[in-house]
Amino acid sequence: MYDCSKEFNKFYRTEVVLSAKDENELREKRKLNIKRLKDGLTEYNTENGTNYKVSENRIQGSMAMHTAVQNDENDYDIDVGIVFEAENLDDMGPLATRNMVANALERKTKQFAESPDVKTSCVRLNYSSTGYHIDFAVFDRERNSIGENEYIYKHAGVKWTPRGIKALEEWFSNETKSKGNDFRKIVRLSKMFCKSQPAWKNMPSGLIQTVLCEEKYASNYSRIDELFYYTMSAIVDRLEIWLEVAAPVDNGRPLVTREVDYTRMKNWKNRLKSKLDSLDILFENNCGHNDAINAWYGFFNHKFWENNGMTSTRRSFDVDKVHRISETEEFIEDLYPVHEQYEVNIDCKVSGNGFRVMPIGDYLDKYVPRFKKFIPYNFSIDCKVAYTDCPSYDKILWKVLNVGEEARRRNDIRGRIEDRGEKINENSTFKGNHYIECYLIKNGICVGIGHINVPIGQEA
Repeated sequence: MYDCSKEFNKFYRTEVVLSAKDENELREKRKLNIKRLKDGLTEYNTENGTNYKVSENRIQGSMAMHTAVQNDENDYDIDVGIVFEAENLDDMGPLATRNMVANALERKTKQFAESPDVKTSCVRLNYSSTGYHIDFAVFDRERNSIGENEYIYKHAGVKWTPRGIKALEEWFSNETKSKGNDFRKIVRLSKMFCKSQPAWKNMPSGLIQTVLCEEKYASNYSRIDELFYYTMSAIVDRLEIWLEVAAPVDNGRPLVTREVDYTRMKNWKNRLKSKLDSLDILFENNCGHNDAINAWYGFFNHKFWENNGMTSTRRSFDVDKVHRISETEEFIEDLYPVHEQYEVNIDCKVSGNGFRVMPIGDYLDKYVPRFKKFIPYNFSIDCKVAYTDCPSYDKILWKVLNVGEEARRRNDIRGRIEDRGEKINENSTFKGNHYIECYLIKNGICVGIGHINVPIGQEA
């Protein structure tokens, strides 16, 4: 098979993985709407003489597993688990509980074009202007008198059904530990493919793709392009035999049950098979670079492959026109399995040029003209973890990334992930939309990520 592993890795890093900015925007939307729900519940309780309250909330789905992709465009699915004490619900049925959650959300989202949508498995809040949607899966819990788990959780679906609220993300984390981070790459690349054609409707969920990528993972291959190709080929062969998929947790509950589910599986099989057939040229002895790149362009339907399909002379000319920079940025998922299950807020304070120490947000709001917010040169920037609901962790890692043309011109993007202790100090040196992230590591897993933007402008 023609070797496109170098291009595959670049495609994955630049076009598949969400940017830190986009990931943080999803986190902020999740936090904002959990607050809206809690505030709405307070109002609901006052009006109805009740005392409903959220006992815990859980990051779930692609955000917890870090498998969201850029090809989602603005159709990002933010999954949140909302948990009530069973005794607090006082025998309320699952539908009535979902309706109560929807009522509370609607009180604080009147500016939305659509009211919260009560679905069988969740309450969905749609951002109609952007395409984002947040799914609030509703659970109750009660203390477990036997066994290792502290609580027994039940999901508010058609009926109250026992569900391991952490089980799926923990399964994925364990599989990533076992198989390595290439497993996450294959899942993301599969999701990119399923959303590669605007006309394609009714494709399988990310969960189903993840389960089958694990089941048919082609571990005999180490090159990322081969690993992806042979995993997808094995999935097609498997779907030729049967279309059903069972969850790897919750006693193997079926994930393909409705007629539309079967339609989605058939669409995936047929479309994947057809596109894999178009890659046959990769196995021909006379296959050249442009042939291979064009084949993958046909598979993914993405401008990255079209741009890389230009002649080698043209590509060389274009490379010479841009600044050569050292790609020093590191990514946490390449160093640790990521199971983002806890909230992390960074306390960032700035001072300098005669200004007293103050939170970065206060400085930007108070002293900087609106829409042109920045920190001047020669300011001191101090960061530490302000809040986390993680009960304990082994260490904190930090990443400081310089973003923008000035950073590239100076060949100083930084971005290494380092153990620098509980707090760090930086200085504003040059213009750009820089950011700082911290990572909580527990038992060899990244369990929480904090992010803060640090915009630096012209010298004051």
